[in-house]
This record gives sequence, structure tokens and C-alpha cells, in this order.
Amino acid sequence: MAKLYFNYSSMNAGKSTVLLQASYNYEERGMNTLLFIAALDHRAGKGRIASRIGLSSEATIFEREDDLFSQIQAAMAAEPLHAIFVDEAQFLTEKQVWQLARVADELRIPVMCFGLRTDFQGKLFPGSAALLAIADNLREIKTICWCGSKATMVARMDTNGNIVDEGEQVVIGGEETYVSLCRKHWAAKKLKP
Repeated sequence: MAKLYFNYSSMNAGKSTVLLQASYNYEERGMNTLLFIAALDHRAGKGRIASRIGLSSEATIFEREDDLFSQIQAAMAAEPLHAIFVDEAQFLTEKQVWQLARVADELRIPVMCFGLRTDFQGKLFPGSAALLAIADNLREIKTICWCGSKATMVARMDTNGNIVDEGEQVVIGGEETYVSLCRKHWAAKKLKP
């Protein structure tokens, strides 16, 4: 039975690396995968998924208004698909998450989504909330805080290195302005010992 998976973490845990490695494993065995990346994320170039350690791959861009079920169904007409991978899944809409669930349920293709769970204010992204609610399998990809504890939160810093708690939910790029922290140090706004 195909399933809908949500692999989540805070920033810089290696989500894209895991996604690209999993897709490669399918391809190495002669299976076809379809990769999606949010249109908002063009850090590696338009329609590209890239990891910080140098892995990359072309991907299909998704916009908020796209019908992913229809896109995947159309892609299947051209070639059989064995797995779907979605990077930056926090940017999916709730409707798109349900479309991906239909892909798993009706088209019987596993769908593996990778993304952030919460934003810098500790609030769920809409796509992440929907995935946490309906995904068949949830997997946390772990990273660590400066103290060595598991990092579950993302803090955003201003140009002076101070943690901010106001602003737009989404700011693409500027990875140097984000830091992953454990909940304790996120709440205390403590970036180092």
C-alpha cells in the first residue's frame, strides 16, 4: 500500500539531502521519480532542489493554485511513476496535501514530503499542519542546538544578530539569518552560551 509521508525538521537538518538520496535510490533501481519544489524556493535556481553538501536535481515547480493530483496523473501518462518527492512541503496548501493523499490512495504511488514543521514564531505552516494531521507516516529528521540538545525550533535574526519574533512568515534565502535551537533556548532567545 502506498503512503503519504511527512519528513520534517528545523532548518539545516539535511531534509533536501535525504530527499535527493531517496530519489537516487529509486532511480538506481530503474524506477521513475517525480520531484516537486515550491515556486517560492529558487535558492538553487528555478526548478532545482539542492542540498548544502552539493547534491542537486531538477524538479517540477508547484504554485499554490496547482492541482498536484492532476499534474501527477498527467505525468503518469508519459511514463510510470514509482515515487513522488516534495521539497519545502511547508508551502503546500491544505488542498494540495489532500491531493497528494489521493495520489497515494488512488494512484498507489508513495508520496514523500520534506519540510519545516514550524516557522520562526513557533507556528505551524499550513502545509505542515495538514501533513501532520493526515500523513500516514511522520518522521523527524534531527539536528542539534548549540547546547547539544535536539533542535526543534527555528529562530530568525536581524542584521545585528538579535532574534526577532515579528515579520513575514516566509523569507526565502538568507539562511545566515536563521538558526535551529532547542525549545528552551528558542524561548529564552539565547543563541549561544
